Amino acid sequence: MVIVKSWQKIFVLLMVVFLCIGCSKVPSTSYNPWAVISVPTKAKLLDIGFTNNPQHGFLVGSNTTLLETRDGGDTWQPLKLELDDDRYRFDSVSFAGQEGWIAGEPSLLLHTTDEGHSWSRIPLSSQLPGNPISIHALAENTAEMATDVGAIYKTTDGGKNWKAQVEAAVGVVRNLERSADGKYVAVSAKGSFYSIWEPGQDAWDPHNRNSSRRVENMGFAQDGQLWLLARGGQVQFSDPTKPDEWLKAETPELATSWGLLDLAYRTPDELWISGGSGNLLMSTDGGKTWEKDRDVEAVAANFYKIVFLHPEQGFIIGDRGVLLKYQPNMAKSAKTAAAA
Repeated sequence: MVIVKSWQKIFVLLMVVFLCIGCSKVPSTSYNPWAVISVPTKAKLLDIGFTNNPQHGFLVGSNTTLLETRDGGDTWQPLKLELDDDRYRFDSVSFAGQEGWIAGEPSLLLHTTDEGHSWSRIPLSSQLPGNPISIHALAENTAEMATDVGAIYKTTDGGKNWKAQVEAAVGVVRNLERSADGKYVAVSAKGSFYSIWEPGQDAWDPHNRNSSRRVENMGFAQDGQLWLLARGGQVQFSDPTKPDEWLKAETPELATSWGLLDLAYRTPDELWISGGSGNLLMSTDGGKTWEKDRDVEAVAANFYKIVFLHPEQGFIIGDRGVLLKYQPNMAKSAKTAAAA
């Protein structure tokens, strides 16, 4: 009886291994354009932003983490700000030219007009709904700030005054993304629904999730099309001809039980999806087919955020101080070799 039970366990384990191998049929990318960058922190990194100089940028994260680069992101140096506490969480950083902003928790907003050489704290009202988690520098003296309950404010005088764009709270959000033309999409804390806001609207427009799977993250394509990542490694795009409807959900890799966390477009056709355990997928046809970058699987990190500042400059932010940098020359060399 003991021998039979042992063989049953072995058989089950072999079947699990066989099924996992069978599910992972995503072809590998022909090249890896990502280099692992050494960063002097183990804090959780949350956002990255560059000035009008593509060599000069900043990384922000938990525990008042602020790092600066002057060589395009190859090396980073920590900066110490004189704040009343060293436990602030810097969620978002954004620049328009030499003017930059950092938004964080609890209730923190920093401003610079000299490319980050000096930072000043912008007073925020005690009546502000929620904590600032998103900031977008739009032009000189102009920025848009959003909180973790969906309140959105705009300043046109460098932070002296703020005008509410939408004050009605949408509820605590897990993700909040802004499109280039000012639309927002927010995913509820539990991933059970999402809401959309467009400039001129008085309130958020809530939507139930379109399947039994909880929503992990959402955002906008370069043409305004919505994308959605759901639990279980599922990706879905809104119908470009019917914005209120969704195309069929796809699972790029059936073995991605660790989940997909973020999606970003490098070009209108090339997009990348990141996930847990060093998972990184690429599509060169707008999401119809996928390839897997297996060269980064050995990186011991969850890839939380992908940022392309422009097609030739991109970064992937992971936990425990992990940062990947896009190498355009490596990508061009690989494509040239493939064409030859």
